[in-house]
Amino acid sequence: MALLPILHYPDPRLHKVAKPVEVVDDRIRELVRNMAETMYEAPGVGLAATQVDVHERVVVIDVSEDGNQLLVLINPEITWKSDELHSYEEGCLSVPGVYDEVTRSARIHVKALDQNGKPFEFDAEGLLAVCVQHELDHLLGKVFVEYLSPLKQNRIRTKIRKQEREAVRA
Repeated sequence: MALLPILHYPDPRLHKVAKPVEVVDDRIRELVRNMAETMYEAPGVGLAATQVDVHERVVVIDVSEDGNQLLVLINPEITWKSDELHSYEEGCLSVPGVYDEVTRSARIHVKALDQNGKPFEFDAEGLLAVCVQHELDHLLGKVFVEYLSPLKQNRIRTKIRKQEREAVRA
């Protein structure tokens, strides 16, 4: 397994729309293992392939307290969203150190393939629903900060550029 480099906002590659996985094979399973290792190491609760510059519809999520309930979503699709909305403070491995409120559907229904290519479906609410919606946004080329005001987006871009300059000097 290997840690994968995570793209940071405003990298334009984060805006690429991911293509469906044609076949779930050993290459995809290795990608899933590497993404999971990268997510746990970061540490985070979700990671989309787009964030590691692989533009295929693959997501890993683990919202468990112990970090031992990996959920693999290949070609995920939200088939239903509740009208009820909730706001949650979100963060993102591609936007380090930035957290802000985002409003999303409180409950969703999802269908996907697992890492063996087997179809499955589930309902999600709370943190899992937020995480799935957040990661599927990545597959569509959208980063959570794009839900924020233009002023906040500019401040975030400035903050990240400053962090990157300081990291280069260190």
